[in-house]
Amino acid sequence: MSSVYSDPIHGTHPEPIDHFDRLPDSLLLLVFNMIGDVKALGRCCVVSRRFHALVPQVENPLQALGQFLGPERPSLNKTLNTSSSSSLSVGLGGGEDGGMDQGGVTHHSPTQVLRNFNELRFLRIELPGGELGIDDGVLLKWRADFGSTLDSCVILGAASVFNNVHFQVPGHGNDGFCINNGSNVGNGDDNGSIPESFYTNGGLKLRVVWTISSLIAASARHYLLQSIIAEHKTLDSLVLTDADGQGVLCMNGEQLEELRVKPLSASSASKRTLVPALNMRLWYAPHLDLPDGVVLQGATLVAIRPSEQSASKKEVSDASWLSSAFEEPYGTAAKMLVKRRTYCLEMNSF
Repeated sequence: MSSVYSDPIHGTHPEPIDHFDRLPDSLLLLVFNMIGDVKALGRCCVVSRRFHALVPQVENPLQALGQFLGPERPSLNKTLNTSSSSSLSVGLGGGEDGGMDQGGVTHHSPTQVLRNFNELRFLRIELPGGELGIDDGVLLKWRADFGSTLDSCVILGAASVFNNVHFQVPGHGNDGFCINNGSNVGNGDDNGSIPESFYTNGGLKLRVVWTISSLIAASARHYLLQSIIAEHKTLDSLVLTDADGQGVLCMNGEQLEELRVKPLSASSASKRTLVPALNMRLWYAPHLDLPDGVVLQGATLVAIRPSEQSASKKEVSDASWLSSAFEEPYGTAAKMLVKRRTYCLEMNSF
């Protein structure tokens, strides 16, 4: 029931009703969760005391980290000639307690920005771009799953990717494979083996660079998250991606709890998580034609698991987790590559 107030000039009038106050908290929280963006939610906090009390209860904000990263973006071409700490580490302005850049603008760490959110369940953090500087036309994508250390990593690369508007792959079923006896369209008489030129023209060296660089980028991202994970016990899912769609780091509830119980082992060389000894499998195709006319030249898929987990976890060549790591049409590329000849590699901890 509205109150009334007395106006000596115009008489008695009912006090205006703020209909927004009639909305229940549950509905406002639903709206705030749809906003998601941390910066926008911060602005909502200053609107009213009620908003200030409700915003920290948002469960799935998106945090963009453009304001935390330095202006320089490392080049993949320098990876073999520089230390990992200088070429691929994720730099945060001001460190844990924030700081001030040369222009006098104060920066806050991701941990500071998220500190007032006390009901986080699903957190997605987006970097302004991938850490790996690659040439135009080159494809490099990775997905890594972490607990207290690396659980698995999948890397898809190609020396070039382009659209052939005059050619599209016919006759594909729902699983992305060609109907004609499961052979790969566009590969001619290729029997799935790596050609000799791959070893002599720098092709193998380039794939090693891709693999090491992706693992360093993933482990640097993982190291960045430890303070956030420690402070937010309610987290069930955490994803750290980038605006370029280059790499994705994922952690589910079980993996998050593992990191809280068993702290990560840091690399002595830089601010990143130590990468354990690894077993890897590699698939290669000189030419791969995908649906909708997408063509990959020098397509390479690398599946990685820690050596100590290979015996207990599902086989690294299982196509289901490899293809689901990437959006289409690259999921189809992974399905096609894993049907080819497999090459096994090992890598020491670094």
